[in-house]
Amino acid sequence: MFYYLKKIVFLVIIIVALAACHRKNVPQNSVSGKGTLHTEMGFASYYSDKLNGHATASGEAFNNSKLTAAHKKLPFGTMVKVTNTTNGKSVTVRVNDRGPFVAGRIIDLSKAAATAIGMVSAGIAKVIITYRN
Repeated sequence: MFYYLKKIVFLVIIIVALAACHRKNVPQNSVSGKGTLHTEMGFASYYSDKLNGHATASGEAFNNSKLTAAHKKLPFGTMVKVTNTTNGKSVTVRVNDRGPFVAGRIIDLSKAAATAIGMVSAGIAKVIITYRN
């Protein structure tokens, strides 16, 4: 009897371990892919350097040198094209965090993304974001 109980406990542990290792599907969308094209207009800000290495809402460590962003509602992994309306520069980022939580702001960018669209010196910029879902 004890032999079978050990086997059952072992199987339960294996099943739990395998379930913990399962990776959730990340949306395979892109700005040029399939799905309905959506746009939003508002202001973008960017992350402080002091947040480097901190956990994002998706669980990955924040890295200011990657092209990532925070959005209030879009699924993690969504690719978003961000265009600075002042200079026309754009960058494509991957959503991996939640925010921003400041009125009028629609997206928080990593410093690398903010640099790519020329908004670092200003701190915020009026942007248009486009994405598919």
